[in-house]
Amino acid sequence: MERSEKRLKQRLRVCVATCNRADYSKLAPIMFGIKSHPEIFDLEVVVLGSHLIDDYGNTFRMIEQDEFDIRSKLHTIVRGEDEAAMVESVGLALVKLPDVLQRLAPDILLVHGDRFDALALATAAALMNIRILHLEGGEVSGTIDDSIRHSISKLAHYHAVCTRSAERHLISMCEDHSHILLAGCPSYDKLLSAHQRDDYTDIIKSWIGDDVKEQNYIVALQHPVTTDIQNSIKIYELMLDALISFNKRTLILFPNIDAGSKEMVRVMRRKGIEQHPNFRAVKHVPFDQFIQLVAHAGCMIGNSSCGVREAGAFGTPVINLGTRQTGRETGENVLHVRDADTHNKIYHALELQFGKRYPCSKIYGDGNAVQRILKFMQSINLSEPLQKKFCFPAVKECISQDIDHILETQSALAVDLGGTNLRVAIVCMKVYNYHKLLPSSQSDEEGKVVKKYTQLNPKTFEERIELILTMCKQAMADAVHLNCRILGVGVSTGGRVNPQDGIVLHSTKLINEWSSVDIRTPISSALHLPVWVDNDGNCAALAERKFGHGKGVENFVTIITGTGIGGGIIQHNELIHGSTFCAAELGHIVVSLEGPECMCGSHGCIEAYSSGLALQREAKRLHDEDLLLVEGMTVNNKEQVNAIHLINAARLGNSKAESILHTAGTALGLGIVNILHMINPSLVILSGVLSEHYENPVRQVISQRALLSAQGTKVMVSELEDPALLGAASMVLDYTTRRTY
Repeated sequence: MERSEKRLKQRLRVCVATCNRADYSKLAPIMFGIKSHPEIFDLEVVVLGSHLIDDYGNTFRMIEQDEFDIRSKLHTIVRGEDEAAMVESVGLALVKLPDVLQRLAPDILLVHGDRFDALALATAAALMNIRILHLEGGEVSGTIDDSIRHSISKLAHYHAVCTRSAERHLISMCEDHSHILLAGCPSYDKLLSAHQRDDYTDIIKSWIGDDVKEQNYIVALQHPVTTDIQNSIKIYELMLDALISFNKRTLILFPNIDAGSKEMVRVMRRKGIEQHPNFRAVKHVPFDQFIQLVAHAGCMIGNSSCGVREAGAFGTPVINLGTRQTGRETGENVLHVRDADTHNKIYHALELQFGKRYPCSKIYGDGNAVQRILKFMQSINLSEPLQKKFCFPAVKECISQDIDHILETQSALAVDLGGTNLRVAIVCMKVYNYHKLLPSSQSDEEGKVVKKYTQLNPKTFEERIELILTMCKQAMADAVHLNCRILGVGVSTGGRVNPQDGIVLHSTKLINEWSSVDIRTPISSALHLPVWVDNDGNCAALAERKFGHGKGVENFVTIITGTGIGGGIIQHNELIHGSTFCAAELGHIVVSLEGPECMCGSHGCIEAYSSGLALQREAKRLHDEDLLLVEGMTVNNKEQVNAIHLINAARLGNSKAESILHTAGTALGLGIVNILHMINPSLVILSGVLSEHYENPVRQVISQRALLSAQGTKVMVSELEDPALLGAASMVLDYTTRRTY
């Protein structure tokens, strides 16, 4: 008996609180998993929110039908379906929850998502020192849901997220990485195993009609947007008009209980949707049947998260209306109509999407989420201190503000380590007119280099670090007089860089003693500022993304044409580093098996043909053979022959020089064609001193050699004067001003 009692005491008491039909679809698979391991877990179920309201289907009954013992039912919804009612509902839940949580005394409370009911649950549990596991935090969807979701994440002690992006968001919000589980969406465990039920035709007939066939009906589900209620009602009305005109059988679910839902129901009834022969209006569909209806629909329309999440698992076409899901990761099955302001737009979207099938997407899960979550809960150490810890990045000590501090221009120190020169610059975010206390006409001139310092790059590591610190300290002193507030230091350097740790792994041959070097630590320790480090090619891409042609472009590539050939890749608005930080080593794409030797040791690389050093090598060869100079050209005996001499000779009609430049341009163009075929960017930006000379040859090679679908890719020459410095500064300015890097 004593052994039995001891074993029972060791069971993990897990309280699962569910507020509505949507969160139950995510929590139910976990609840079944917990229930199947009674020797490990003790499950307590609390039901509240719209589950207990008749108008929303009394959905607590499906929990009972699933044979879960509901320990407590809390009526927490204040009717009214407006903003005040939502606030009052949170308050009512906070009044009722303490007694229940005190009685159940769970070890862990499972809270899902971003509903106002869930915020009340998390608040009560946090104040009562109960560990919270938050499901599906870190996601971005627009509206007040984002604020609620992130608030719950800050209260939660542990997190189970669906996507890698959500995990990164939580880490950037200072959550402890060791307390975050990348699990996938629990509902996908059921979706991926159950959507091919044999009785799906019976389900379609029972909900929509005996004469309705697979992929010949629409599922509609639109909720109010609480931060823009009137516009969401307008979109709802336009959606109903478009569906009536489209003349297909439609299953339409009532909206959720958020503010504005009452008005949306009035619109539905004013248009006679409940009596319309093409529509079946319902308050609730059991999730396992809803899966079948979505999986076999000709299209889904509305703004439900189900459209951008679950529907992707089946390849069902989806039309996402308005801004409620802005920021959500979606598959190619989703067509966004964010500015859904006319009947024609929505109708045209229906014409485009209805009846299509798309590849199945597993963005939100692989079917193994529950197994991971159960294992994660077992790993939670209940003897660990309950006080939550946040992982803040190292920043400068906080100082009090006065009027001069407020008016300072947000700025960064940018460091560029080149093969010849070491440069430091003060780069500001904006320029203000301090007399008027308003932005001047230059206020949109982000990335302005306020002051620049240049010295020859020393040959040894110690001298180089010492010079960097000296130049940075001088720049910081000058920044005070220039009214620039330095937020951090960004370093651009050649070679392969680990930006996470601020370490140069392998440098180019042009910079001596610069491999396996920790740059961040000595600079940060000396200047008491956060430091970011990256490869110069990546910095050029970041500069274009923030200040140049890449601003607002989701997918583009930057190619640096200078002493060497480098670059950076922006994919889905993010810089690609690769698994070992050597992504975008574009200069070492091989374009010929028998080409000249490259500095990397290989043969036939783009850099061996098209870099400044390669052109200088060819210029010297021609000069040594007395084949370089033509009429109108001179080279001083003390002057070193370089790429510019080769370019000038070609301009003056030197056929040998023209041939070399043609080969160099073709090699670069072929490399870029390979890039277009691999990652399919919409824009290629040529940067560096040789970019203008390569623009036309590259365009010509693309038109001749690229696949037809890639021939329309734009090629532009960068207009930025100092991409390396601006890119280094952008790392600082993006992070410290709370943008994404």
